Amino acid sequence: MPAPTISPEELRLRRQLAAVYRLVAHFRMTDLIFTHISVRLPGPEHHFLINPYGLLFEEITASNLVKIDLSGNPVEETPHPVNPAGFVIHSAIHAARPDAQCVLHTHTKAGCAVAAQEEGLLPLNQISMEFYGRLGYHAYEGVALNLAEQRRLVADLGGHPAMILRNHGLLTVGETPAQAFLRMYYLDKACEIQTTATAGDTKLVLPDPETCELTARQLAGEDDSSDLQDDKAYDLAWSALLRLVERIAPDYKD
Repeated sequence: MPAPTISPEELRLRRQLAAVYRLVAHFRMTDLIFTHISVRLPGPEHHFLINPYGLLFEEITASNLVKIDLSGNPVEETPHPVNPAGFVIHSAIHAARPDAQCVLHTHTKAGCAVAAQEEGLLPLNQISMEFYGRLGYHAYEGVALNLAEQRRLVADLGGHPAMILRNHGLLTVGETPAQAFLRMYYLDKACEIQTTATAGDTKLVLPDPETCELTARQLAGEDDSSDLQDDKAYDLAWSALLRLVERIAPDYKD
């Protein structure tokens, strides 16, 4: 069977997604072969790319990503299966949120720790405040193998860029793989800060709600009241990360 023809846009997205997998591995946010990152492909079919189940994230390349439909069926010949929990979570969000072109899910130690804390993510630091008022919460229902959970996942995410899956882990979405990754990097960093700050027997300092909301707007590029603006930060950070991937894992593009 001849190899399918890949459009330039699909190749670009495959390479971006593969780069994100390598960065998640580099920054030690993996859970062996588990957890998943997906990107939706252009077109009315709602096809999306996801990791081949069984490969470590450091083994993922542009060419071995699996293309599936919203029912979890491969749309091209592949020797690899798909993580069924990944299909349940990702297909639901891709179908419901046109802006959620990329969906990223992790089980990091800090993320799982905060997911088990009743108060959720606290605005303890400037990094944490990116998610102030912009974070959904989804109650744990067991391993995500039941299709009925999809509706509740989508409802709990709402229009937020990120969500804490109680007793489970973290999830971010983005209009691009770069945006989803940078959101996850900082959401996980916020959880690390919280687990460190709450480990000691000391009173925590929390900024007032107005300052937290201002900071969230500033970091989201939604504030026009500050004297200066920084609208290049995420683009510059992603360019730097791509240079890192080129150095540590140049085969990601294969």
